[in-house]
Amino acid sequence: MKDFQHVIQPQLEEVLNNDYLLKGQWGGKQFKNNNPVVLELGCGKGEYTLGLARSFPEKNFIGIDIKGARIWRGAKTAKEEKLGNVCFLRTRIEFIDSFFGKDEIEEIWITFPDPQLKRGRIKKRLTGSGFLNSYRYFLKPGGLIHLKTDSSELFNYTKQLLIHNGLKEMVASSDLYSSSVANEFLKIKTHYEQVFLGQGKKIKYLQFLIDGNNKITEPLFDKEHG
Repeated sequence: MKDFQHVIQPQLEEVLNNDYLLKGQWGGKQFKNNNPVVLELGCGKGEYTLGLARSFPEKNFIGIDIKGARIWRGAKTAKEEKLGNVCFLRTRIEFIDSFFGKDEIEEIWITFPDPQLKRGRIKKRLTGSGFLNSYRYFLKPGGLIHLKTDSSELFNYTKQLLIHNGLKEMVASSDLYSSSVANEFLKIKTHYEQVFLGQGKKIKYLQFLIDGNNKITEPLFDKEHG
């Protein structure tokens, strides 16, 4: 992937307790424009990043994942299709604070993340309080977060976290494809989603805001039993 100009692979020392050189400047330096920037976290092979980029050429999209083999597939497709509004960032999402500046991101998509159901792994949930506090810094006011998951536990946990913190739920469906919610963008399917659908699992969708200044905290029930 070193030959792909649209794949960013920082070294650990570039991001560990440091701001990455593109922080706050993704539009101008990477995409060479001032268009809105949208993230997909845990992008896998980039199916959602690519699908959204095709639908919204007036926006820039960054797919983030740590697995190089997965990113390679999406990056190769983006190059073949000459999608200039796509890039991929290979890093752990734990380092996300190092990459994006204040109010730099317009929207965040979280597509089929590991629900981290084992006891003591709350901190690793991509919709957990720790990550939401990080997202709030670089997500513009009014910026939407989208969660698609097959996990009822993660879906319900995230809804409870929003209620606990007084955050605004915009759209929620526990069975996306049997609802009136699904539109052409929500019908984009990742590799993992196709696997889950083949297993007969229902897809959940949650759209929400994290505007506000109060620190986001965990629901009490999850501290005790999560």
